[in-house]
Amino acid sequence: MARPIAGRVKKALVAPGRAAITKIMRKRVTKATRKPLRQRWPPDPARVRAILAGLERLYPDVDCELDRENPFQLLCATILSAQCTDERVNQVTPKLFALFPTPAAMAEAPLPVLEDIIRSTGFYRQKARSLKGAAHIIAEQHGGDLPRTIADLRQLPGVARKTANVVLGTAFGIAEGVVVDTHVQRLALRLALTRQTTPEKIEQDLMRVIPRDHWIRLSHQLIWHGRRICFARKPDCDHCLLAPACPSAFREG
Repeated sequence: MARPIAGRVKKALVAPGRAAITKIMRKRVTKATRKPLRQRWPPDPARVRAILAGLERLYPDVDCELDRENPFQLLCATILSAQCTDERVNQVTPKLFALFPTPAAMAEAPLPVLEDIIRSTGFYRQKARSLKGAAHIIAEQHGGDLPRTIADLRQLPGVARKTANVVLGTAFGIAEGVVVDTHVQRLALRLALTRQTTPEKIEQDLMRVIPRDHWIRLSHQLIWHGRRICFARKPDCDHCLLAPACPSAFREG
């Protein structure tokens, strides 16, 4: 005689099978639910050095993946990259830069024309206003050259700290901070390089535990690694050179 359904359910709850346990242990973790690992803080310097060395081996020629020819173009591309992929931005910017190659030219661009060119990047009306407004300030107040301080860059429309760090680090080699985008945020938490969950506080932790001469390259390397190996939904730990130094290795699936 078959056991009552209630009995089978009770047994399943008390003694789940291996598949159920694996599913529980390797549950999907999202940006909203990811929490810092309970690890030594500050992290072991030897483990940090191992992570940096691994990233250098993996990505010795790392660079920002936004196409550009000068600092102004990098600024525009970074503004457009908000809530948009670099690939999409790189499809849009050739036409944008061909028509409006300088701050002075973009400052005079009609908003409807800008909006039409960048429409596919999302939030195109606000981005068009930011491009035009930033170009106007650069042309009128800075002689057409981008300012080289966080404070001055953040006075430009559409430029927050992350964008300012991208421009300073990539265009000018100035390490004033660490760029924390969605990939850097995810990997910093997985690698236990931070105890925080917001970009601003994660940046402060990274600036504390990472040597300053690595700040610029670290951001690009973590972004590359997040796009190629350490995926959001299913990190490829089997093929990750950083796995021996990563407390999260093989814990998410």
